[in-house]
Parts: sequence; C-alpha cells; structure tokens
Amino acid sequence: MGTTSSLPLYITATALGKLAHPEGELAIIRAAAASGIPYMLPTLSSFSLDDMTGAMVQGQTCFIQLYVNSDREVTKEYVQKAEAQGCTALFITVDAPQLGRREKDMRNKFADQTTSVQSGGKMEKGQGTARMISAFIDPSLCWKDLPWFRSITKMKIVLKGVQTAEDALLAVEHGVDGMVLSNHGGRQLDTARSGIEILVEVMAALRARGAQDKVEVFVDGGIRRATDIFKAIALGAKAVGIGRPVLYSLAAYGQEGIERMIEMFKEELTMCMRLMGAPNIADIEPGMIMTRNIQDHFVAQAPDSLQQATYIPLATTYQPKSKL
Repeated sequence: MGTTSSLPLYITATALGKLAHPEGELAIIRAAAASGIPYMLPTLSSFSLDDMTGAMVQGQTCFIQLYVNSDREVTKEYVQKAEAQGCTALFITVDAPQLGRREKDMRNKFADQTTSVQSGGKMEKGQGTARMISAFIDPSLCWKDLPWFRSITKMKIVLKGVQTAEDALLAVEHGVDGMVLSNHGGRQLDTARSGIEILVEVMAALRARGAQDKVEVFVDGGIRRATDIFKAIALGAKAVGIGRPVLYSLAAYGQEGIERMIEMFKEELTMCMRLMGAPNIADIEPGMIMTRNIQDHFVAQAPDSLQQATYIPLATTYQPKSKL
C-alpha cells in the first residue's frame, strides 16, 4: 500500500478492544508504532475515530477497516474523516452481508457499553455482541458500489474477505488496489476454507491472467508462527494480518505484550529465512513451499479438553508410604 513495514505483517481490525484491556485500540496503536508495522483501525472500535487517530504518532501507518453503513452519508462522512486524519488505505469488509451463527457470542450476551462510531446511538443489548453491533451493516453492498467509493476518497481501496479466484479476478477488473483473502476468522461460515488455501487458488488465477503485479494480495486468519508468514509470502502474498494473537497479548500483558509478540515474530522469521536460504524477503519463492496436499483436510478428532483436564484426575508417580 505504498508504505514501509519492519516485516511483512500488519495488525488487522478486531472489534471492541476494551473487552481485552482497558486501553483497547489505543494500546494496539502505540504497540504498532513502536514495532514499525501498520495497524488497521476497526470500524466497531471501543474508542472513537478521533481518539484512535489522536493516539497515532507522526509518520505512523494506519489503515481503516470499513463496515459499510446502510446510510451511505454516514459511511461517506466516516471514510473522509479517516482520510483527513491520516489513514492511507480503506479496507472494505465484503464477507459479512449477514452475521454467521456465533453461538458462544449468543450465549455470552453483552453487558458493557459499545461503540457509537457509526451507529448514531445506543443499540439493543442481549443478542450477543456481534449481532448487536452489526445491526447497521448494509447487506446490499456489491460490485457496482466501487465507483462510488472511488468518488469519495483518494485512499487506496482494498476488499477484505475475498474467498475465491473468481472474485479475485473481478476485483482486479474493478481496479481495486488490494484484497485480503480471509474467512473472517472462521466465524462466519462453518467449513469455509482458510486464507492460505484460497491464496494458492487466487495466485494461480492471477498469474494465468498476468495480473499478479496489478494488485496487492494479503492473507489473514490462522497466522500463529513466523513460518506461517514465510509460507504466505512464498505463495505470493504481500503481507499477512494478525488479529487473535494481538488480542491475547493485549489481554495478558497490555501494550508490552503486543510489542513482545511482534518481536517474537521477527526473531522467528529471521531464523526461518536463514534456515531456508532466503537472505531477503524478495528471495522467498514458491519453490520453497509444498502445496500438493493443501486442499486435503486430514483432521484428527479434537480432544475433549474439559473432560480430560477437569474431570479425569491427573496420573501421578507419587506413592504414599504405607503406615503398616
């Protein structure tokens, strides 16, 4: 997106950061600045857009994620405000015309104050966080809306949530600057393919059309180790996004936790590149990765951790001495 980063990694948008830590998105912004990587500000944030952009340091790269509001004037105002306050790329979420059945969220309900960034007022609670805050998302968003977005902003436009090669080719035809291959963290549709699987299909289609250099391709979802970053770069991605690792680090250790997590990614990626014989990012190439079985899902049955860890006593080698 025309900016620099200390490694091919960015922090993707995750809603309601205060649920993880009182400083929420502000801590993430500061950690991203200290680590030299971009952060995608979320639409459904715990803090206002003014608060978030006010926490940015001079020269920091921040993108803006967008859930398109049914009221397009609200959307226009939000996008133009984000651009005026320093955001450089607009990531339009296209994989959530309807919220998936998030059963844990439905059971947990919601008991705290939420964002009013786009809502314009209070929203009904008791339906679960995701369903409550998605009440204003426009399900009619489609390809014909892209020229309108071009007319309201000069930011680069990225489609967040592309899941097929066909849609990737359509995105190129419509002149977008980038796309994020993602299944929305696995929370929208059960058994949807992971981003890394989609990446293989999409890059093959783009190369067949000679379009691999016309658009920047990103991947998010399931990135847990630097070897995951290496694989994505080798297969053609420009960078990867992380969400849950950021929230886990934030919840446990605050801003310092996020900074240490990113440093671990840097250390691991350096090690991985050395062991794979890739001195520079540009030296990471497709031949370093095997993709023959990437579509085959041989998944062992998940263990019942609750049963094994809570209800089955741990075995011990200790034998008490007999009193006899």
